[in-house]
Amino acid sequence: MPIKSVPIDQIKIGSNRRPISGDKVEELKESIQANGLLNPITIDRKLNLIAGLHRLTACQLLGLQKIQCNIVDYEDADQARLAEIDENFIRSELKPLERAELLLERQKILDRLGLMAKAGDNQHTKKGGEIISPPPKTNLEFAKEIGYSERSLQHDKQIAKDIHQEVKQKIKGTAIAGIKTELIRIARTGSKERALAEQAEQALELAQAKRDEQEAQQQAKIAAQWRLRQQELQLQAFKIAMAKREAKLAAKTEPRFEQPQGGKSTVAAHKPSLNVGDEWMLNQQHLVYCGDTAGKQFMNLLPGDASLAIATLSSTWNHDYLVNEARIVAVLRSEGNIYDFCSRTRMPFQYELVLGNLYVGIFSRQSISKPQIPIHIEGVEGIVAYLLNMYTNQNNFVIAPFMGHGEILIACERMGRTCFIGGENPELVSRGIMRWQEWTGKQAKKTGSFDV
Repeated sequence: MPIKSVPIDQIKIGSNRRPISGDKVEELKESIQANGLLNPITIDRKLNLIAGLHRLTACQLLGLQKIQCNIVDYEDADQARLAEIDENFIRSELKPLERAELLLERQKILDRLGLMAKAGDNQHTKKGGEIISPPPKTNLEFAKEIGYSERSLQHDKQIAKDIHQEVKQKIKGTAIAGIKTELIRIARTGSKERALAEQAEQALELAQAKRDEQEAQQQAKIAAQWRLRQQELQLQAFKIAMAKREAKLAAKTEPRFEQPQGGKSTVAAHKPSLNVGDEWMLNQQHLVYCGDTAGKQFMNLLPGDASLAIATLSSTWNHDYLVNEARIVAVLRSEGNIYDFCSRTRMPFQYELVLGNLYVGIFSRQSISKPQIPIHIEGVEGIVAYLLNMYTNQNNFVIAPFMGHGEILIACERMGRTCFIGGENPELVSRGIMRWQEWTGKQAKKTGSFDV
């Protein structure tokens, strides 16, 4: 292969590259700085990177302008990429999603080279009778060699092929990318919709072959609709997986702020003294109000575009206004179901969830799809974490008109949401603020008071 010095900024990196390892790049930086680049990277004649992303990144960080490259032709590029994929499997720790995508890419390369095993094939020849010695291993041969079963290979294939591409992008970089059971569950979600989309796509190809433009347009529209529905269902399955994981973590989470030996923390020692009408700010992020959370004072403090309100059902419920302040309202009760409450409220009912021993009514003026996967969560902290994951994103606003034991406030702090919370009982509100102070190690500040 010819070797050439190529400007680093001209080399193109494809979107299918796996994430780089910072530790590996640091090691390469030290080696290159001391000894130079001992092993050139590999690119094709169009300057697309084939192998050597870590080496390229190390050279970029060292401020080098050019890098030595092996230049390969297209078929050679496929062979080089096969070698890099195989090396990644042997040398690197791969997450299940990365492994599945690499195995799918590997199969596509073998298909492109005409090297996929077929019944009656001589595995030592290519099309046309050209001798290959030795031939690249099939995915099954390769998988068995590195300790994967045929069943594991089929699961990886299902993950790579059946998860919608947009959903994959959401999964990458999250904990779910490393949990194979959840990836398989997501891949199997929306299987009917995926099958109908594939059926329409096959009809589209047939219509295009017949040059029937009207039929082709119709089938393209049908395929797009089913693919969108598949994407929606799989995104919901991903959010449920994230919510369940967050709920488990929430149930195990201990306060981060350690009290000094021999006494209480200095932050917790400053117990806030609250009066009805007081307003407190927590780290310029959360707002706590002591007073009637169905009154105008509290309503005037709300942002008007909250993503979620979480409330507990009481005999004196007068918080129907929440559905105008938040996109979704979740109402919790300890026993029975939510239907009696729904008959009395003016909030539009969407569906009911059973989370552990609590019933949760979901209300919204928008149509909200009910999760299709069974949910097993215990504890109020876990349920709050689940709701926040399902119905909010980072930096969203959350309303909690009842302080309780501060579960919603602490969950919002931990998960990066902004909480507007309150309660009529000064003692309960004070305890909630104290819990936040102990958990964060920060001091709450009183910002104002109102006559009520």
